[in-house]
Amino acid sequence: MDAVFYFLCAAYALVSSIALIQLVRIEVRVPEYGWTTQKIFHLMNFIVNGVRAVVFGLHKLVFLLHPKVLISVLLDLPGLLFFSTYTLLVLFWAEIYHQARGLPTDKLKIVYISVNAALYLIQVCIWIYLWINDNSVVEFIGESFIAVVSFMAALGFLIYGGRLFFMLRRFPIESKGRRKKLNEAGYCRLDLSQPSVSRVF
Repeated sequence: MDAVFYFLCAAYALVSSIALIQLVRIEVRVPEYGWTTQKIFHLMNFIVNGVRAVVFGLHKLVFLLHPKVLISVLLDLPGLLFFSTYTLLVLFWAEIYHQARGLPTDKLKIVYISVNAALYLIQVCIWIYLWINDNSVVEFIGESFIAVVSFMAALGFLIYGGRLFFMLRRFPIESKGRRKKLNEAGYCRLDLSQPSVSRVF
């Protein structure tokens, strides 16, 4: 079983490193734009996968932590960060979709921040309750909450990723490069929604 944990640690560390390299490349290439959605996405991806790599790498120590709520925090936090990271990508897609349709985009960021703040507040309340009164019912509620959050991220991916994909398909494609990018967007939508759905089941 240790080999599986160390393999997952290496895989998440690799993905985290790639995200950091992408962030540095973008910053070196276009530093004048400041913190764009793309840069924030890569930074959050680096943090999410880095935390998961540490948790899997130190799994023997993680399960020995006391109080028990610390274990829940370390295991649940990457799921919440994953939600924030990939709903940021959904926000980016939603902004593109709304701009292309001539719809207002000013409230999308407010919705993103409000939803994330509410989810973190609920999860922190669950952790505090587990710290005060550790019982299996609240632990189950906490695990179910993370599953629902993951499902919501997958749903956002499928809705806005699908809308954007089908909207872009209507535009004429003059080159193989544009067709390839369109196909990548479609595959990305399906591929990135799978981890969220798998957390539910």
